[in-house]
Amino acid sequence: MSEAILSVEKLGKRYQLTHRHDAPYTTLRDTIAAVFSAPFKRTNGRRPATVDDFWALRDVSFDIARGEVVGIIGRNGAGKSTLLKILSRITEPTAGRVTLRGRVASLLEVGTGFHPELTGRENIFLNGAILGMTRQEIRRNFDSIVGFAEVERFLDTPVKRYSSGMYVRLAFAVAAHLEPDVLIVDEVLAVGDAEFQKKSLGKMHDVSRGGRTVLFVSHNMAAINALTRRALLLDQGAIVFDGATAEAVAQYSHLAVRADAGAIAGRGTHTTIVSVAVVDAAGAPLARYQPGDPLRLAIVVDTDGSPRLSIEAFLVDAMQQKLAMASLHQFEGISLPAQAGRYRVVMEVQPGWLATGNYSFDVTTSVVNSNWDHYVDGAATLEVVASNPGRGAWDFRHDLGYGAFALPCVSPPQITAAP
Repeated sequence: MSEAILSVEKLGKRYQLTHRHDAPYTTLRDTIAAVFSAPFKRTNGRRPATVDDFWALRDVSFDIARGEVVGIIGRNGAGKSTLLKILSRITEPTAGRVTLRGRVASLLEVGTGFHPELTGRENIFLNGAILGMTRQEIRRNFDSIVGFAEVERFLDTPVKRYSSGMYVRLAFAVAAHLEPDVLIVDEVLAVGDAEFQKKSLGKMHDVSRGGRTVLFVSHNMAAINALTRRALLLDQGAIVFDGATAEAVAQYSHLAVRADAGAIAGRGTHTTIVSVAVVDAAGAPLARYQPGDPLRLAIVVDTDGSPRLSIEAFLVDAMQQKLAMASLHQFEGISLPAQAGRYRVVMEVQPGWLATGNYSFDVTTSVVNSNWDHYVDGAATLEVVASNPGRGAWDFRHDLGYGAFALPCVSPPQITAAP
């Protein structure tokens, strides 16, 4: 292996979480008064605040060779963003050491540093300088940046008049023309429309082929597979796998399979998804599936009684690509009851001849003609244990068609009150 351009040794980052007990809401006046009266007051039985240590990263070590392109993957909260902030010198580590041999540039948030009152031309120079490019580098790449962003006609227009798509294209175009030794990229390929995402992916290919070292973080497993040959898998602040990208993606999928699908976090404005499970015809949990057998999704949801609330379930493959969708609104007149309460919805679907492998269901509640209300990634998982040798997941997608994007329901969903 060639010389390591980036070395990470026993890296750790600790945050302190303060928990206040029986702490009432206080005004500024109350706070000032409390400071002066504290020496003369008793605690009145209140428990003092407690402090817990939370390690976002712990004992992380790895080396990156010069010219290597490495993916960093993991579920939300695994420590990916904390790691990137330390490598980008935004955050100081609590323990360990990072050794960088070369110029580093980070693309953690597209568009940081753009000024709405300045023109596109002026913002190219401003944003380029913020990202670490010299004036000579900006001038040398100026035409390429403008051409990539496709904003020639609006170059001397203040960016506050740009559409959101134009703004994103220009921001990525500036960042994509950085010329560092190490480029750290976080989820930038998730921006823009489908055509621009494809163009951005091609640009990242060019960067990697140019011999620059790239650390690429994404939840898009297809992009990770396309760009990298090595990947680091993080879970709960530690590296649980460091090796070939295909194996890292497979282990990432296994982590999702082992996750407790019943523990749903967060809530929506009108609804909260309480639990999601894949069950068989008898209602028992189903983890391994033989294509052709009955397959049901049992979804428990709390609702405030708003009218025309729906549930949608997306079938997702191991590359985190949505294959198809089932919805209550596939059936005319069916929606969640317009009465507040907890309901159990059972949708029996026919996923066709899926290829052997791991799949999951993203589940969301939604309001008709509005946005998703409560979206849960990987709410339930499924392992397909056999498939028709002549047909696979790609055939399944092709048969349905992306235009229809429908996962057929065998019968109308069953909606009942839940305890």
